[in-house]
Amino acid sequence: MSMYEGTPLAGKVALVTGASRGIGKGCALELGAAGATVYVTGRTTDAGQHPLPGTVGATAAEITEAGGTAVAVACDHRDDDAVRAVFDRIAAECGRLDVVVNNAFAIPDELTSGLPFWEVPLSNWDDMMDVGTRSAYVASVLAAPVMIGQGDGLIANISSSGAAEYAWHVAYGVGKCALDRMTADCARELADTGVSMVSVWPGFVRTERIDVAVASGMELPPSLDVGAAESPRFTGRAVTALAVDPDRAQYTGQAVAARTLADAYGFTDTDGRLPPGPLHNRTE
Repeated sequence: MSMYEGTPLAGKVALVTGASRGIGKGCALELGAAGATVYVTGRTTDAGQHPLPGTVGATAAEITEAGGTAVAVACDHRDDDAVRAVFDRIAAECGRLDVVVNNAFAIPDELTSGLPFWEVPLSNWDDMMDVGTRSAYVASVLAAPVMIGQGDGLIANISSSGAAEYAWHVAYGVGKCALDRMTADCARELADTGVSMVSVWPGFVRTERIDVAVASGMELPPSLDVGAAESPRFTGRAVTALAVDPDRAQYTGQAVAARTLADAYGFTDTDGRLPPGPLHNRTE
């Protein structure tokens, strides 16, 4: 069920990267519920291809079954030509692009290992920078001319409070800090174009990965309270609220917690709760 009356994004077109599962899927579902035509990308096209549940086709099907419109596109965001082909397809089929959610992210096995940076593979750095920071930059480069031509658009980068405090490991924090700096600097150059770029910080999110970890008996850090965790759709509601708001430019260039946007726009999580948000962002 949509949190909105009607479909305020009817006629709008959105692209959500990395939407097979997790926060990307949550963003796609909420944008679809608000009436947008949603293109969803990801590498997982077949069940069983990834150790976690979810495919791009399943995400698109869920949007369609709820009464929305979605298109699943297989895409590896390390491949610039493949990414460009996604944008070319959207241009050919829709002739416009109103929202881009840069969520694609590669999570190496060592992310939650607790190992110091000198004991994890150098490839961890490439995973964080290539699928994460760089892929968001590439998608933004391709989206900006279209949105500038329309005089309106939103690019939302799914970031983390790891940009401001230690989280998981060194490469993770550096990647998120770089993403937030990209948001700030791109927004400066997008000033007066009608296009906004915002970094959105989720809190602790109960994704499929967390569910599998909990089911396996994995012990989470004390700061990660599964019972208080956000659903993936909470960040989706934050992004959708920005997309609907004609005055979203007030947030351009900023890194804003989904919880902060919930307070500003008056939405809750799917169960009616207001999750606490990122540790770094809490005022209590």
